[in-house]
Amino acid sequence: MNLKSKEKVAIFWFRRDLRLHDNAGLYHALKSGYKVLPLFIFDRNILDHLENKQDARIVFIYNAVLEIQKELKKAGSDILVHFGFPAKIWKKLLTEYDIAEVYANNDYEAYAIDRDKEIGDLLAEKKITFKLFKDQVIFEKQEILSGQNTPYTVFTPYSRAWKAKCNEFFLSSYPTEKYYSSFLQESTAPIPTLKEMGFENTAANFPSAHVRTELLEKYEEQRNYPALPGTSRLGIHLRFGTVSIRDLARKAFETSDTWLNELIWRDFYQQILSNFPHVGRGKAFRPDYDNIKWRNNEKEFQLWCEGKTGYPLVDAGMHELNATGFMHNRVRMVTASFLIKHLLIDWRWGEAYFAEKLLDYDLASNNGGWQWAAGSGTDAAPYFRIFNPTAQAEKFDKKGEYIKKWVPELNSMNYPEPIVDHKMARERCLKVYKEALNKG
Repeated sequence: MNLKSKEKVAIFWFRRDLRLHDNAGLYHALKSGYKVLPLFIFDRNILDHLENKQDARIVFIYNAVLEIQKELKKAGSDILVHFGFPAKIWKKLLTEYDIAEVYANNDYEAYAIDRDKEIGDLLAEKKITFKLFKDQVIFEKQEILSGQNTPYTVFTPYSRAWKAKCNEFFLSSYPTEKYYSSFLQESTAPIPTLKEMGFENTAANFPSAHVRTELLEKYEEQRNYPALPGTSRLGIHLRFGTVSIRDLARKAFETSDTWLNELIWRDFYQQILSNFPHVGRGKAFRPDYDNIKWRNNEKEFQLWCEGKTGYPLVDAGMHELNATGFMHNRVRMVTASFLIKHLLIDWRWGEAYFAEKLLDYDLASNNGGWQWAAGSGTDAAPYFRIFNPTAQAEKFDKKGEYIKKWVPELNSMNYPEPIVDHKMARERCLKVYKEALNKG
């Protein structure tokens, strides 16, 4: 065996935690007593399914990996980056390095759990321990339970219990910087280029990883108005771990209870995914809702995707999403409700479209949001709550600034008539839902 390193090493495997600062698994690896080899895998099990070869998320990840490499080089180290299938790559690594232990952070999605089990079994055959840590949430799995010792399925009591349990211990950062001397001091092979992996660099304009204190102080009053820059735009950074959730939660405690609640919603949906895994495998949280007779009109779905519904707020949201990979949260609720309730199209169709387009796509939150809109989820909007897109526009975009920006064709011959009448669609939806749910 021709080993690349003469000594036993610990490997830290980056996944959705693309930073050196305050990284739980990395901290434990650096304190293991072994020299640490950082690793990242561009996973073909995921990348091969991406049809858009200009997917900006891959560019974002790529840039984050380059940033990590830059920091590691300052510490005399490097990051090993592979493109391929994790199981094959790990088999190869086992022949190249004398691996003592492997460290990583938990991921709660079905694919990640299956992947980690496969790699864990492979390492166990060689008597190598695979250690996983909590990093992307403050509380995971069953750390917050009700008085009956069961997972919470309603947000408000969950958030109360979350706040009651949260203290300095859970919010303090892992001081990884103290232990940089534990990184393996050697260069690795060059990082594969985007082109070599079948992707193209894009000129995507990614939001900053820093959130201004002034924005958080006005967060509660401004966050519902899509024309204002009133939200943190940190979704993509939270999704790929280029920011620390502990740093953000500390800042939220100091500045904005409303923003803190948004961070707690992330934890809430992640623990729902862990405790009720069927939601991440295409099932409704409430099984009765799988009985709804969806219309699933493909032409109407296409018009929704393209922002040609004739409802300006819905169309503005879809244009913003298609152009930028972002949609304001208030508008996400309106567009989702419209697809599900006005058009009676299965929420899974919308969930999949958002998964393809959103830069900040996160399975737990995306699924949670779509099931909330459908009424089928945990702590969901009641099925009879049907957003009126016109009333929502009047309330949250009174001057029409957001709509004018994203639907410049409004008031012209090119703007379509509404594809469905609100009153008729509302009555039709209530009837279909009642029939499915035996409500009378």
